Amino acid sequence: MCGIFAYTGSNGKNAAKVLLDGLVSLEYRGYDSAGIFIPEAGVIKTPGAVGALRKKVPKNFKGKSGIAHLRWATHGEPTEKNAHPHWSGDKEIWVVHNGIIENWQELRAKLISKGHTFVSDSDSEIIPHLVEEHLKKHKNFEKAALAALNEIRGTFGIAMQYKGEPDKLIAARMGSPIVIGVGKNERFIASDASPILPHTKKVVFLEDGEVAILTPDKHTVLKLNATKIQREPEEIEWNAEQAQKGGHEHFMLKEILEAPLVVEDTMRGRLILNKGTSKLGGLDKVEKKLKEIDRIIIVACGTAYLAGLVGEYMIEEFAGIPVEVELASEFRYRKPVVNKRTAVLAISQSGETLDTLEAIREAKRQNALTLGIVNTVGSTITREDDSGVYNHAGPEISVASTKAFISQLVVLALMTLFLGRQRKMTAAQGKEIARELKKLPGKLKAILENEKAIETLAKKYSHHRDFLFLGRKYNYPVALEGALKLKEISYIHAEGYGAGEMKHGPLAMIDENFPTFAVAPHDSVYEKVLSAIQQVRARKGPVIALTTEGDSEVQKIADDVIYVPQTIEMLSPILNVVPLQLFAYYFAKEKGLNVDRPRNLAKSVTVE
Repeated sequence: MCGIFAYTGSNGKNAAKVLLDGLVSLEYRGYDSAGIFIPEAGVIKTPGAVGALRKKVPKNFKGKSGIAHLRWATHGEPTEKNAHPHWSGDKEIWVVHNGIIENWQELRAKLISKGHTFVSDSDSEIIPHLVEEHLKKHKNFEKAALAALNEIRGTFGIAMQYKGEPDKLIAARMGSPIVIGVGKNERFIASDASPILPHTKKVVFLEDGEVAILTPDKHTVLKLNATKIQREPEEIEWNAEQAQKGGHEHFMLKEILEAPLVVEDTMRGRLILNKGTSKLGGLDKVEKKLKEIDRIIIVACGTAYLAGLVGEYMIEEFAGIPVEVELASEFRYRKPVVNKRTAVLAISQSGETLDTLEAIREAKRQNALTLGIVNTVGSTITREDDSGVYNHAGPEISVASTKAFISQLVVLALMTLFLGRQRKMTAAQGKEIARELKKLPGKLKAILENEKAIETLAKKYSHHRDFLFLGRKYNYPVALEGALKLKEISYIHAEGYGAGEMKHGPLAMIDENFPTFAVAPHDSVYEKVLSAIQQVRARKGPVIALTTEGDSEVQKIADDVIYVPQTIEMLSPILNVVPLQLFAYYFAKEKGLNVDRPRNLAKSVTVE
């Protein structure tokens, strides 16, 4: 999830100032590196965000058009050479890109065979080279761009510019948002409306598979097959801050609603359906060592730790490897027994969590294989572990983690496939898991369509000061996560428990003022969770139950029921956690709290 901004105008504005100012409103989308290209002035790129870029831009850096970018790294570390814009071999075509090119290695090899030389590690760099190659044949920028775009597989939001026609910009979208701004004698391209709104509220939203050709006074929308599309600009009522949030009131809600896309992006290019396995490029160099390990220790903190608990169930059941899950803050202060046949897997959204980093360092001192599941490219954990897997979930702005948790679960499922197929998992088992993974985005969309009903439910219960969350087996960590989300943004007492533990203490708390949220999908422990619900009802405790579509039993004993689509047991947490996230969000919103910035908490915990 990177920030794209491009401008062309004939009204005397300095494009460099327009672009730099606009990038500020896109900083929430990426801050690993930044760059700007102005045909009359040249290119400037740097690690860091807009502040670092501004310091490098001289006062005489001016022009009438240009493209700019803020990067959230996916391929290649956040360095100057990997920053955008990227250029063609002849430095005539310039491109900024958001997304992932799935066939970039194939295209890169083909272009190298034709004499092209690449200077970065980024998948995005193949785009200007591909356009350059087609320009030799077509002698026309627009035709060359369309030909190149039709060769690309994956997701993209693109803005490109040709020095031979500096007032012309081309935009394209496939799975990554692109907005066209329509002003008087000026046009804009952006990854969302926030940098456009200070200039104009008239916009055109591109759909997947569409391309826009822009000059200062005109824009044309085409399909990838060059068919023209008639689409009138619409007027946005949002302000710039709302635009950053996609029109939503809070980043947390926006990030919850991104769950289907996050699952798709996390799996993209990794899931091999026909073989029932996964290809995780980050693990290639340690594949042999992974075959030899006889134990995994997962280390993490907070929500990432709870993702690890789900991963423990997955890996043990389907890969047959013993797994322990440790709080990273505890791991480093005891004397863990690890050796070269132990893999220590760190899970961290930021890749900078100090306790998790120190756990990795301790594991390395004891010659363990160290792995990471991290969302931030180039972070400290990714530099210090032996190998790992990136989430590709995009920046998560809200302090309370939602989409990163879902992405972590998907990565753990992919790792389970990878490790399981190394061992005794059958192809049939692998294909079933892979098929169900592929269906998750559609099922998540169905859950999110029930958002308003969950909002109503949260309002109904928002006056309570205590909450119990129950789950069992794979959904025990989901219960813990539901309680954590509610307490961290609502400041109320919430506890998560295994449903089998009710008689061992928690039942003492239950009365008519102490609601229970029970996670009870149709799985191998369904009846066990129903028994726990009965125990709560016998003490007059209100019950919200989450269960599988088509269930007719839970509604007989629960006060309120949320239904989710059916999936296989190991993947059920990915679906079941979303209603709990929405419930916590609307609960806190009803109380008028700062949902994105809860008191006393920080997004990245880099101190003890």
